[in-house]
Amino acid sequence: MNKTSSRAGTFLAALAMLCIVAPALADVKPAALFGDHMVLQGGVKVPVWGTATPGEQVTVTLSDQKQSATAGEDGKWMVRLDELKPGGPFEMTIAGKNAIAIKDVLVGEVWLGSGQSNMDFVMSRDLAKYPGKAQRFAGVIDEEKEIAAANFPQVRMFTVKTKMAAEPQADVEGEWQVCTPENVPGFSAVGYYFARDLHKATGRPVGFIKSAFGASCAQAWASRATLESDPQLKVLLDRFAEAIQKYDQEMAARAGAPASAPTNGATTQRGGGRANRGPRNPLQDQHNPYVLWNGMIVPLQPYAIKGVLWYQGESITEGLDLYPAVVEAVIKSWRREWGQGDFPFYFVQLAALDSNSNRPEVREAQAKVLRVPNTAMVVTLDIGDKKDVHPHNKQDVGARLARIARARDYGEQIEHLGPMFESMTPQGEAIRVTFSHAGGGLTAKDDPLKWFQVAGADGKFVNAEAKIDGSDVVVSSPEVKEPRHVRYAWHRWPEGANLYNAAGLPAAPFRTDAPEAPAAAQSAP
Repeated sequence: MNKTSSRAGTFLAALAMLCIVAPALADVKPAALFGDHMVLQGGVKVPVWGTATPGEQVTVTLSDQKQSATAGEDGKWMVRLDELKPGGPFEMTIAGKNAIAIKDVLVGEVWLGSGQSNMDFVMSRDLAKYPGKAQRFAGVIDEEKEIAAANFPQVRMFTVKTKMAAEPQADVEGEWQVCTPENVPGFSAVGYYFARDLHKATGRPVGFIKSAFGASCAQAWASRATLESDPQLKVLLDRFAEAIQKYDQEMAARAGAPASAPTNGATTQRGGGRANRGPRNPLQDQHNPYVLWNGMIVPLQPYAIKGVLWYQGESITEGLDLYPAVVEAVIKSWRREWGQGDFPFYFVQLAALDSNSNRPEVREAQAKVLRVPNTAMVVTLDIGDKKDVHPHNKQDVGARLARIARARDYGEQIEHLGPMFESMTPQGEAIRVTFSHAGGGLTAKDDPLKWFQVAGADGKFVNAEAKIDGSDVVVSSPEVKEPRHVRYAWHRWPEGANLYNAAGLPAAPFRTDAPEAPAAAQSAP
């Protein structure tokens, strides 16, 4: 073959390749969240977005609405549908040079669940029912019975594939699944029970987006900008930058080349963590700042949601003094970037566990987050497992989260929280403790009350006798003639702690000798 024909052949091959690739590049493509079986949030403007050829007009049609936008120079487009009423199923079409039909769309309530392994914990430990992924944290109580009964076609779940990233990502991987016995084994158990109970209570479709990562720290879910804006959190970014620099130097030394040190993590996405038993890449470590925010939260924004559920706290590397501020940074990041105002943020206080990770000071640090507006805390002190950081009773966790939402966001007249310390008054040889959320009166499961302690001015706590008096508990001990402080369930494994309200919700642990006063009540919406 001569050079001319060879060049012609090369040209024709390249042209053929362009003909194959060009239509794909021009195709209108929605973000992964917009797919068959999705649930859209009712009662608010609903953003819909994706990519197309720059300058291409894209039209989104749903029911009697039609909204159009033009893709920008970066190929991105977004429309906002007017408020939608609950219902369905509908079909959404997204059309430009090509058209996409999204089927079985429901409008109802959408909640996002995040955190670490107890949010990631799935319904079934039977991997035959959950192919393709080994799950170490799995299996609810009465698993077979619960899965067989999980037939709720108006409950849907989107599970975000885990990803850490140095820079904000454009999209996530995942798909909406309808709640059936065949699909539910791989559902987040907390997410399923929350969504199921909310659906039963409201009669509306419920969509749950799970974006969680086992053993992740709170700072991994906060934006870099928010962390940078808080002087007390700068230490987290400084440590991260040092870790990245050290990693680059070690990898360069292995390759026999000089390293260029990145500044505060300003570096490109790197590969896996421990190839050939090398050093762990800090950018692929779920304990480090903003890597999960970039990979698993930014691409979800601004999908319209009602609120957020958060189950995290067993992994705290930043120190208890900083932990409340870090979670506040998470909340601030999400609320600011979603652009939906101060949406609800409800979190789970750690269960009892005979481990230092669940010591009472951790629960106290979690409770301090209640100072943030429109937050609430579920107490799980009574459903822990002494030796397992992943308690299998996720039914009560989901039910208690749903009670909060039902009362605070959907107007149901029910007590939604357990007793919370409000105040104390020394009365001679006793202390009177007053609780909010007494819910029709305090009760003791299996009399008498346990796990109350008192101390005098010397700060030495002793076990005390506690008696219920309406919405109060009167605590005393013959060993302390002038009590000044009181504690309840102040132990990592307070087995038998039994103060509840009439709604059957457990009291939150507390101490009055803390450097800061204990959380007196849940924050106002």
